[in-house]
Amino acid sequence: MLDHLKYLWTFPKVPILIELCLIGFVVYSVMRFLRGTGGERLFRGVVFLLIGFWGINLLTDRLGLERIELLFKYFLVMVFVVTIVAFQPEIRRGLMYLGGTRFGRHAGTEIEQVIEHLVDSASALSRKQIGAIVAIERDVKLGDFIAGGTPMESMVSAELLNTIFWPGSPLHDMAVVIRNNRIAAAGVQLPLAEHGGYDRQLGSRHRAAIGLSKATDAVIVVVSEETGNISLALNGKLTRFLTLEQLRQQLMDAMVVSKKNDNSKTGN
Repeated sequence: MLDHLKYLWTFPKVPILIELCLIGFVVYSVMRFLRGTGGERLFRGVVFLLIGFWGINLLTDRLGLERIELLFKYFLVMVFVVTIVAFQPEIRRGLMYLGGTRFGRHAGTEIEQVIEHLVDSASALSRKQIGAIVAIERDVKLGDFIAGGTPMESMVSAELLNTIFWPGSPLHDMAVVIRNNRIAAAGVQLPLAEHGGYDRQLGSRHRAAIGLSKATDAVIVVVSEETGNISLALNGKLTRFLTLEQLRQQLMDAMVVSKKNDNSKTGN
């Protein structure tokens, strides 16, 4: 180990520092992209395996274990192949995201269209007192929740949302999750908030909205089945009795204004 460190010390310091920063940035970006999905745990497992076998490789160099060193080379190839197969959904999603947004040029317009469909749907469902709950994914991924629902990958429309939540529909009791401006899944079970810090008379939809907003940064819209009132949950806080204009404005603030601020910070 000391020999390796002394050997690395002979290289120029600045290029090594730049390389380490780039590697760290790539690992951080991958972890952030996979956060909240099953792929996050798989990626951590692969990293731990690589670190462990790297340590074994150091021992084989020192002790002259040639057979283990040969197996280690084949192991790296196998890890690469397994990683490509295991992360196929995440790789596909990432490529679709990059190709679909065109680096954010039309992202704002798409989000605004989704918001208008949500407001129209909430208006119709509220008038008829039909219960509904819609979660919009932001930075924290909701992959584990989506996996338990019914995959859809459909364009967001008020008509489709109204059909999903119509009484008697097989999916009307659970939540709809929107990811990348599309309905990713319906019939999604969300975690209920624990008692405390909110009105005990709230129903399961409102408790699920609070619970998810505490665990993630998702924006959740709820329509009450009993009263038709519209609520929005964000960062563990539930805002109730919203008008349609208030709902539209809060969704715009959470999904459009905050996104633009993040992009401007990144650009700076």
